[in-house]
Amino acid sequence: MENYTIKTGYHPGVIGRITELHATYYHKHWGFGHFFEAKVAIELSSFINRFDDKQDGFWTAVNNDKIIGSLIIDGIKGKDVEGAHLRWFILSQSAQGHGIGNDLMEMAMKFCRWNNYKTVYLHTFEGLNIARHLYEKFGFKLANQSEGEQWGVKVSEQKFVLNLQ
Repeated sequence: MENYTIKTGYHPGVIGRITELHATYYHKHWGFGHFFEAKVAIELSSFINRFDDKQDGFWTAVNNDKIIGSLIIDGIKGKDVEGAHLRWFILSQSAQGHGIGNDLMEMAMKFCRWNNYKTVYLHTFEGLNIARHLYEKFGFKLANQSEGEQWGVKVSEQKFVLNLQ
């Protein structure tokens, strides 16, 4: 997967394609259903409607005009104690293992530092070991873990935090 580009900001099809990537991956590997897909679509749509490129970072990896990955920094609370929220990080199966996730993370962390965000956090769940390895490579630390159903399926939910200052 050498011929990919990273686009910044909104472009047509991002809501549907990012939702599709999440829905198909998490259904196949974790049994997530319509609740999760709707949650992704609703929350992503809401984010897009208030997207502000001065506080929010939005990147998609594209190959042959098809979105193969995404990573978003929701900076609405970036200057608050809570910090910026890393969200909707996903790669298609064909894009995994080619350094694309690393490239997206590098861009996101540069953006957060450029915006002087003190903290970046993300929510995930136990078992996503490849993603966890990447988060930890960039300095994220597990802050808490508990059973929950925020994605419509009972999992061991995790919050990772990165202190930038």
